[in-house]
Amino acid sequence: MNRPGTTPLCQRWGLLAATLVVVMSGTALRLVPTGLPPGVVKYGGSVLWGAMVYGLVAALLLSPRRRIVALAILVAVSVELVRLVHAPWLDAFRLTVAGQLLLGRIFSLWNLVAYATGIAAAALVDVRARRRLA
Repeated sequence: MNRPGTTPLCQRWGLLAATLVVVMSGTALRLVPTGLPPGVVKYGGSVLWGAMVYGLVAALLLSPRRRIVALAILVAVSVELVRLVHAPWLDAFRLTVAGQLLLGRIFSLWNLVAYATGIAAAALVDVRARRRLA
């Protein structure tokens, strides 16, 4: 769904730029020592990961928000469920920084709550941004 006054290409670049900021924030939260409690770092990163998934799905689809949210939740749940699969090559990848940031290592229902929170927050920011552009 196009925002009034913008082209699909501008929308995609705006969403990708916002998603890049989220990725940099999440990476910094996880990798830069901040002195924050471990729970804030872990679940804060998961919230930002959920927001990143929303941003990527939104940039790829430019669909109605409900469809974007539904697909982002499907992606997040799928990635979390993949953590239950153990293969030597997959476990080796999970031990790398990229593997930890993209897939994580341990299945947790709390991660799903954090992802949903991030997706909801990103959708809310998207709604407000659309209103400002209208």
